[in-house]
Amino acid sequence: MSASPTPDVRPAASVCVVGSGPSGLYVVDAIARKRPDAAVDVIDRLPTPFGLVRAGVAPDHLGTKNIVRQFDRALSRPGVRFLGNVTVGRDVSLDELKAAYDAIILAVGAPVDRPLGVPGEDLAAVYGSGAFVGWYNGHPDHAALSPRLPGPSVAVVGNGNVALDIARILAKTPGEMAESDICAHAAEVIEAAPVTDIHVIGRRGPVEASFTSAELGELGHLSRARPVVDAAVLDGLTADSEGDPRARKVKERNLEILRDFSARPDEGEPVRIHLHFHAAPLAVLDDGTGAAGGLRLERTRVELGRAVGTGETFDLPAATVVTAIGYRCAAVPGLPMDENRGIVANDDGRVEPGIYVTGWARRGPSGVIPTNRTDAMAVAGHVLADLEGLTSEKPGPAALDALLAERGARPVCYDDWKRIDAAEVARAAEGRPREKFIRVDEMLAALDAG
Repeated sequence: MSASPTPDVRPAASVCVVGSGPSGLYVVDAIARKRPDAAVDVIDRLPTPFGLVRAGVAPDHLGTKNIVRQFDRALSRPGVRFLGNVTVGRDVSLDELKAAYDAIILAVGAPVDRPLGVPGEDLAAVYGSGAFVGWYNGHPDHAALSPRLPGPSVAVVGNGNVALDIARILAKTPGEMAESDICAHAAEVIEAAPVTDIHVIGRRGPVEASFTSAELGELGHLSRARPVVDAAVLDGLTADSEGDPRARKVKERNLEILRDFSARPDEGEPVRIHLHFHAAPLAVLDDGTGAAGGLRLERTRVELGRAVGTGETFDLPAATVVTAIGYRCAAVPGLPMDENRGIVANDDGRVEPGIYVTGWARRGPSGVIPTNRTDAMAVAGHVLADLEGLTSEKPGPAALDALLAERGARPVCYDDWKRIDAAEVARAAEGRPREKFIRVDEMLAALDAG
């Protein structure tokens, strides 16, 4: 492993960050800059770092993924090690980490799709957005999903950026995706899918929708798809007059974009993206074969910011349903969970003495990648304050190394990741930045071959 401390020298302080996505790496960078004498180990259950930057950001948003350059610097700092392919609960227990490190920071995200909570959501061809996005982004947990896309209609439940990402990826032509890093297996399925109508469904109205103007505006620049909005839904709407001025500006811009969409003529585009508002799912309808055939929806109105049912229902055909309504943190054995919010129970990032949580596992799945930096700075501040003046009596990285060796684990260091990265770049089709390995054994085989 690279960047290991000298085995017979105990570090001044030792920190273990569980998870190598943005929330964890922002913390790593802050602590490593302030405490260069500390040993900071970053462990991840996958051999690949960067979390949702790699597996969640849309494959056609390569500019957003450039943030990895900053994270690369964090993982390359003296005293910082990356140990991928190490799973807490399989290769090492949380109690063993507590015995080894002065501070443990959980940056495990919120990878579990929230259920829709309606009859029929267990039918075939109903998918959570975490799984669906993970499929086309090549996440090993979801690479074998093999979603059913028989067309002609797909319903995406949710009014956030993830819902728009899914709609856009399904609507784009192969040419529009030619320079993306979408995985080949997914690109082939999407290209062959006879999808003509994509329905994006929100419980509340256009003003309450949580997508950003940039994401919404992209729907207006697709070569074969037309965004469709009912102009009547927009009549008389204005952005909230109270609250954050920046949020109000976004809402105003969103309404402008939606009004532009509603006024566009039908020019015979083969794909339509329907933006539905004030519609709450009541059930996923069976097509008669045990698979999704449509959605039963209830029209709603907004009262005090909440969607309230009106009792009026309608059915929408959809042979594939993707829910993009949020995520939950997976339970961490031995730690308290806030079940209502789907996060690790915490007090401003503190879980218990020596254990902290950051990112989505701390506050829930909200915001964009840089939003995690605010969390990280606060949590790093807690850790640094608690380590101030500490005379460490814990063995730190040496203890983890011994445990992993004893158990025959195969940790992947940062230099190993660089080799996997190079192999992915080398196997990409012309014009694409990479072709990801979609299984852990493929990644390890690439190391063995190199």
